[in-house]
Amino acid sequence: MSATHQERPDPDALLARVQQEEQAALRGKLRIYFGSNAGVGKTCAMLAAAQREAALGRDMLAGIVETHGRAETAELLHGLEQLPRAALQHGEFALSEFDLDAALRRRPAVVLVDELAHSNAPGSRHPKRWQDVEELLSAGIDVWTTLNVQHLESLNDLVSGIIGIRVRETVPDHVFDNAHDVVVIDLPPDDLLQRLKDGKVYLGPAAARASQHFFRKGNLLALRELALRRTADRVDAQMRVYRREQSIKTLWPARERLLVGIAGDAGDERLVREAARLAQKLEADWIVVHVASAQGRGAKRYPTAMKTLALAGEFGADTATLPGMDVAEALVACAREHNANRLVLGHHPRRRWRFWHQSVSDRISRHHPQIDQIVIAHGLLPGKPAVREKPAALPGTRLAYVWASLACFAASAVAALLLQVFDLANVVMLFLLTVVLVALRYGRGPGVWAAMLAVLCFDFFFVQPRYSFTVNDTQYFFTFALMLGIALITGQLTARLRHEARTAAARERRATSLARLARDLSAALTVEHISEVALRTFSGVFEARVGLALPDAADGVHSVSAAGLPIDDSIAQWTYDHGHPAGHGTDTLSAAKGCYLPLKAPMRVRGVLVLELAQSERLNDPQERRLLEACMSQLAIALERVHFVEVAQSTLVQMEGEKMRNTLLAAISHDLRTPLTTLIGAADTALPHAPPGPLTELLHGIHEQATSMQRLIENLLDMARLQERGVRLNRQWHSLEEIVGSALRQLREPLARHRVHTSLDAHLPLVEVDALLMERVLVNLLDNAAKYTPPGTTIRVAASKVGERIVLEVSDTGPGQAPANLFEPFTRGQQESSVAGIGLGLALAKRIVEAHGGRIDANPGRTRGMHFIITLPAGTPPAMESL
Repeated sequence: MSATHQERPDPDALLARVQQEEQAALRGKLRIYFGSNAGVGKTCAMLAAAQREAALGRDMLAGIVETHGRAETAELLHGLEQLPRAALQHGEFALSEFDLDAALRRRPAVVLVDELAHSNAPGSRHPKRWQDVEELLSAGIDVWTTLNVQHLESLNDLVSGIIGIRVRETVPDHVFDNAHDVVVIDLPPDDLLQRLKDGKVYLGPAAARASQHFFRKGNLLALRELALRRTADRVDAQMRVYRREQSIKTLWPARERLLVGIAGDAGDERLVREAARLAQKLEADWIVVHVASAQGRGAKRYPTAMKTLALAGEFGADTATLPGMDVAEALVACAREHNANRLVLGHHPRRRWRFWHQSVSDRISRHHPQIDQIVIAHGLLPGKPAVREKPAALPGTRLAYVWASLACFAASAVAALLLQVFDLANVVMLFLLTVVLVALRYGRGPGVWAAMLAVLCFDFFFVQPRYSFTVNDTQYFFTFALMLGIALITGQLTARLRHEARTAAARERRATSLARLARDLSAALTVEHISEVALRTFSGVFEARVGLALPDAADGVHSVSAAGLPIDDSIAQWTYDHGHPAGHGTDTLSAAKGCYLPLKAPMRVRGVLVLELAQSERLNDPQERRLLEACMSQLAIALERVHFVEVAQSTLVQMEGEKMRNTLLAAISHDLRTPLTTLIGAADTALPHAPPGPLTELLHGIHEQATSMQRLIENLLDMARLQERGVRLNRQWHSLEEIVGSALRQLREPLARHRVHTSLDAHLPLVEVDALLMERVLVNLLDNAAKYTPPGTTIRVAASKVGERIVLEVSDTGPGQAPANLFEPFTRGQQESSVAGIGLGLALAKRIVEAHGGRIDANPGRTRGMHFIITLPAGTPPAMESL
């Protein structure tokens, strides 16, 4: 086979790559300007690149860029189109954030979004800015952003240990790893400290505080190393993907990576410890593998190898078991796949009687000299006796050789009978068939023994002189050699076929189990059905007693399905809360009988799986462990899917109920509006002509009650309209005095029995509001005060400008007690009351105020009554035209 054909790319890999490229073509590209800390020049580098692209005609938009008062950064913004920020109100403060909707409507080629790890203000669509960036990328818009190394989630603990401060704003590593381009912006610590002194990083007292705490040279050196190493890891992963896609077989030693091969001997523990120290010195990744053979000495060594792999996993190594008859070729293939430039092996002294045997190291050196090897002498650990340990034979191994011997003697007996009919040359095939059957049934070792014994039996029983190993005709020596060679080759090929068939069967078992679990879980619609599928699958695949514990609404974990397995709810609760395994085989509460494993879904932990294995050491096998993790992931995703289905159904029912209620309210309100208007008009017409006395009082009562009912119906209509179409504002600049005066005029009759005191600042500026809606807010608040305060009490209305906010206050001297959800629809201060109303006025007021970017709060008065505070952004009124 030619070298060109050997290096031809894998067709399946090419197909997968084409599919990935098709999906990536519909998605925007993310470029991250990555640095060790603030001040290295990430934002400036991003803006400088944006200026160059804009000069070439590319559509660039500065979505949000934080200058932090630095003049050099602000200078680089000149000439770039800047997106206006969205105004949000948080408490008493007006905040500005990145306007995601405006950027999606604008759809530029590239959006600049500074500070990827930023946490958005409450009220934003997403809690984190990186989630805004994900939505932009999904819309096909390219994004350029900046990120510091301390904000990566996986490095959060390391950074907090270095700088002594826990960084709260983090970005998931997959955002960094999936970025199309990462540009490293690096600056030596001395230069960065000089920039800090020059005021180019922080301004004023913040620079002095930073130099005393965060910006110390040791911190900067450590963070710089973390940033460069994290970038190198990303580049290394890209290189390995490229080598795999292009089917490149040669090693590229771009960085240190060790591959440690263990044989399952007693000295492997020392080999792993030495390799761990070596990897630490070289600061290299390392992988520990065992080439598993299904028969012979490989099968004997398998349990010891699994214990050694578990030890390597505790040291932080990646572990794997490799199927293969040829250990050297399996190790070389693994080294090429992972681009491991050094192979670490243990030295096994050659036995004198096996002078022809080549070690694994010798075979790799001869056939693959480009792979560097580190051979470590196998020795016993301190404290162990210096006595050679005989390998433990598996039950039935010696019996296999007995059966192989009996098969050869049986073949000799059958051949003696066949010689009466056939020639001696035809009988030889019977012995070859016996060797094949023995190798197929018992493996390589018994097959070799059967081949040698078959030749001896043929010589002893059938070659003249019979019943003697003496040979008269020298031609039989060639026959014996040929027969032995054919028997050995046939036996070895049969044993290899048997091994590969068992390996394929094990892989098929894992794939079939996972596929069956995925199929059954996809059809499960309830938690009970999922529990039934989990118990059936896990108990059959892993030969274990299985239990499942799920959380309730208060996150208390309880057993829902155990099938006779006792579950300790306290251990299950600990596993659920901490997200780490506990119980048998772990470092936490290892005395428990079962192993408690958290079911981690993409959003959160969804439950706890409890396993009591018939063979506790089974999970030491990395392949079995990966199968268990894959099955657990499928189970967790199914539980999360059912949870969100229930949430969606509940939300849909609630939405339909709200829609029906709003429709009924709108219909009833329209039907009542006309007769009420007629009543009010008739009362207004009759009052001037009615003589003083009971009739006049009756007409006044009709007018007052009808007006109150009309306001109630208007609230119903407005609430139904807001629920259906949202708040639509007609903002204009208005005088707050006029709005307050209009509201007081509407309520002159309900407020006639109260003292109304207004205190409006004489220098109040104009406010940009929807006058009709803000008037409705004040009418509802004043009407609420008139209803719940005794006649003769005082109602106060005050307005002032505080900083960049307009504060409007309405106070009364009523009961002063209100529920926590006072601003929710259909909520009243007193559920059972003779006061008319259905609890919509304050809910409507809250919706209108928040639509203006403001906030409304209700606080008890100092002595009694309620104190409503409305906070609105002041804005900048237009200049008055001079006459």
